[in-house]
Amino acid sequence: MKPVALLLLLLLTACAQQPAPVPEDAPVPVAEGWNRMEPGGETSCSDGSPYAFYVRPGDADKLMVYFEGGGGCWFRRNCDPTLQPTYKINLKGQNLDNAQGIFDFTRTDNPFKDHTVVYAPYCTGDVHIGKVDRAYPPEEGQQADLTIRHRGMANAEAALKWTYANIQKPSSILVAGSSAGSIPSPYYALLIAEHYKDARVVQLGDGSGGYRRREGGSLPHAQWGTLAEVTKLPAYRDLNDESFGYDDLYTGAATVRPDIQFASYDAAEDAVQKQFLALSGIKGVSLLEMISANQNDIRAVDPE
Repeated sequence: MKPVALLLLLLLTACAQQPAPVPEDAPVPVAEGWNRMEPGGETSCSDGSPYAFYVRPGDADKLMVYFEGGGGCWFRRNCDPTLQPTYKINLKGQNLDNAQGIFDFTRTDNPFKDHTVVYAPYCTGDVHIGKVDRAYPPEEGQQADLTIRHRGMANAEAALKWTYANIQKPSSILVAGSSAGSIPSPYYALLIAEHYKDARVVQLGDGSGGYRRREGGSLPHAQWGTLAEVTKLPAYRDLNDESFGYDDLYTGAATVRPDIQFASYDAAEDAVQKQFLALSGIKGVSLLEMISANQNDIRAVDPE
């Protein structure tokens, strides 16, 4: 073979072996067990450290999306890591290998042991629905400036973006969350149901049914920039900061998608809910009465 022809052949072979560009939304292969995904971009924990979500592959026809709990913050004292923080600041030490309950996949009685699971950790102090970097000014003379990255929505969107690209057509979906993670679960259940239009979607919120808007209470969502994004959906476009309550996330979703099955679980005297109600200025109330009032409002829209 002539040298020029040989060189041309080698060049053509090399070009043929170059991998084609991978589209940003192309499926990503994952290994068995928990896979840590670091999406980068606009995602972040409250302190600026990297955010990550987790994926455990299973039956692609059965999907569970779970939002982790971990408190919340909306003023200097409960946001400042050096004072009395009431939220999970970052993902340091996050490990799902020994998780229990529905995440113990060795249990034969676990109804979700075969599901594909997308697990969204929580580290932004905004119940997964913040959309702003908020500066909290010093309350005392020697305090340094403090900015909290309330980017819970960007983090959740990154997890959902991966899910949409990699789980093509599940027929059964559970959207669940605990405590702070249960608050946004009806909102994200609506988003997921709108994407997977043919799937049966069930939502379950654990431990947030007693949060109810009351005159004189603080407005955490206003600090998080929540409604600037949430009201882009027709289901929530009439909401405003002064009247918004977390039960509105249920009623709005149920109004436009009554086919979603909504559910909640609460303890009548949940100490965590009482703690955060007190922090927001609501004290000396019956948690059970507030849970019942919220449930009545939701049933008025979605009797089933």
